[in-house]
Amino acid sequence: MALIDPLLLNSRLGSLAGRFDVDALDTCDSTSSELLRRAERGAPAGSVVVADRQSAGRGRRGRQWLSAAHESLTFSVLWRFTAPASRLAGLSLAVGVGLLRALDKLGARDVFLKWPNDVLLRSGNDSAKIAGVLIELAADRRGTQVIIGIGLNLQRPTADMPQAAAGLCAAMPSPPERHDVLAAILCALADIFETVAADGFIALKNEWQSRHLWQDQPVQIIAEEGEPQAGICRGVDHDGALLLETGSGIQRIFSGDVSLRPISNSQAMHGS
Repeated sequence: MALIDPLLLNSRLGSLAGRFDVDALDTCDSTSSELLRRAERGAPAGSVVVADRQSAGRGRRGRQWLSAAHESLTFSVLWRFTAPASRLAGLSLAVGVGLLRALDKLGARDVFLKWPNDVLLRSGNDSAKIAGVLIELAADRRGTQVIIGIGLNLQRPTADMPQAAAGLCAAMPSPPERHDVLAAILCALADIFETVAADGFIALKNEWQSRHLWQDQPVQIIAEEGEPQAGICRGVDHDGALLLETGSGIQRIFSGDVSLRPISNSQAMHGS
């Protein structure tokens, strides 16, 4: 039996229960892939697929998102926007704001955002990833279809990870209950979707920057090709592009295949 019970979840969603149609699976290849197949068959906006295990979960830059029952919460949400596609620029950052609003409400502490789509737990001078977001968009005659894939570690992953990872339990005084976490996130996302549809990411920009772990800090942008760029992170533009202050002025960095990392002040001063 799947660990998420849609009936229990609906009781926690309250008045928003009618906006989401949640299907809980024991296992699937990827919640986003499964939801995309359902969308092609006409699944309505608000459809949600949550799985205890994924055999081919997708993360950013082609990485695989590992999930295991009791250790994580992996799900995807289908939403449709009639607003111009240009208004959806920065949507992954907006979803990050929604995640932090939900985690704050649950009592989590020391959680921050990392551009463009990660949630980090800060511990002293170190940080570790607890959640990631993957956005997939497709336009048709009805507007723009969006599938938002979210992976959240409830416990610290036991498998070897390509980067430091932590669990939400380390940010909370007591272990999180999966139904409470999922309900809080869906409620927060409903508000985020309304804001983005009406005003775009610009309405959430200041909130995002206030929770960006390396806001106004020295960072380095590492791309798969080309030389690394060092500078001071000056936040993001209205479309979600990272603003990197270098000796050559402000550079706009789009997500693409790049990695953002903190560096020392001396390294930033010698950046290009």
